[in-house]
Amino acid sequence: MSRTFVGMPAFPRNAEQAVQDSQLRFNLRKATHTIRGRRAAVVDEVPDWAELRAAGKAVKDDVLRNLDRYLLQVEEAVTAAGGHVHWAADAAEANAIVTKLVRETGHREVVKVKSMATQEIGLNEALAEAGITAYETDLAELIVQLGDDLPSHILVPAIHRNRSEIREIFDEHMGEWGRPAPPGLTDEPATLAEAARLHLRERFLSTKVGISGANFVIAETGTLVVLESEGNGRMCLTLPETLISVVGIEKVLPAWADLDVFLRLLPRSSTGERMNPYTSTWTGATEGQEFHLVLLDNGRTRVLADEVGRQALRCIRCSACLNVCPVYERTGGHAYGSVYPGPIGAILTPQLRGMASELDASLPYASSLCGACYDVCPVAIDIPEVLVHLRAKAPHPVAERAGLRVAGWVLERSGRLRAVQRLASRLRKLVPQRWLPGPGAAWTQTRDVPAVPSESFRDWWEREGR
Repeated sequence: MSRTFVGMPAFPRNAEQAVQDSQLRFNLRKATHTIRGRRAAVVDEVPDWAELRAAGKAVKDDVLRNLDRYLLQVEEAVTAAGGHVHWAADAAEANAIVTKLVRETGHREVVKVKSMATQEIGLNEALAEAGITAYETDLAELIVQLGDDLPSHILVPAIHRNRSEIREIFDEHMGEWGRPAPPGLTDEPATLAEAARLHLRERFLSTKVGISGANFVIAETGTLVVLESEGNGRMCLTLPETLISVVGIEKVLPAWADLDVFLRLLPRSSTGERMNPYTSTWTGATEGQEFHLVLLDNGRTRVLADEVGRQALRCIRCSACLNVCPVYERTGGHAYGSVYPGPIGAILTPQLRGMASELDASLPYASSLCGACYDVCPVAIDIPEVLVHLRAKAPHPVAERAGLRVAGWVLERSGRLRAVQRLASRLRKLVPQRWLPGPGAAWTQTRDVPAVPSESFRDWWEREGR
């Protein structure tokens, strides 16, 4: 992938452009409603879902409270099992570590398991600058890579594409990356999948370096866990001579027993399945393979310091919140300008990257605060609470800050509020009926100005209610 999210405008401008694309809205609506329905069906089968959800939340909260201890335990266990542990404070350091490790193998090609962490740090682009080609092997990631596109969903990065578009991408670009698409390729799902299988098999059998992320890392044994549905992960994890895993420090679970909770929560919340078709686990260096674990911070320690915002680190990347979000359904993932789109991205990205840019400062407002995301989150992240929390931290225009200070001063005392209400009633004929001037103009582009009553409720109550 040669494209990045760097330099994208704020969410409102991205969203305004996205909602004009009727094909995009159709693709998103069809896909998210399908996944949403499947999830609801398998969750309803679990009578103790609420208790299971609470257990997942408790485990993740324990990890966040004791992260320093668990990370040292991971390092000790992985090292004892023959692996090598590297610590990366930020994206640049993580990319430098991985690039160095690949160069030391003498190879210039790597195969990758789908990994949000490597997308977050821009690893593919960093490797390309070093003359190393990274081949995505997840079907959706392959579509994105071949189409020189950007991911738009946590679980299904190419959710914004329909099968006709995918056929065109395969037909035009597959040959540029290896085995070309077969002649007469149709848009039948089985045909497209077969073309991808044949294309990828050559990579699996010839590439000696694999790169992955991990869904979970078990502290007590140093075991990494990857859940996937296509089998490409199993191939990337077992066939290469060298395996490098880049994992966010929040992905730790204390013990094997805790994994049981998440193997029931994650598949149901993500793909709407009772269990993933492929669950791979490995501990250190196995069967002669050289293994490196890169533990990535990249802003996570800063998030951990925020007592309200830190709950975003509970996220297990299931994408359930995206599939129920009315905003995401209409704008798609690209509007968020991050590899983490949707409601979770609206709270995670500004905390990881900071809110200095116009785009990152706008993300906490990319929500209707309807609360559907909290209802479906398998680890009970109160996303609306964090959104409001981050809105308070976002930089505001001078006029808005002044207006909020005035409003705070008025609402601080009941006498002030009463005086302002009476004044507004007397001057109500001077209030514009359809739009407000100055800073209020944007607000009234999509709203009518509320009518000012002839008297306040307080005055009416004193006159009539006693």
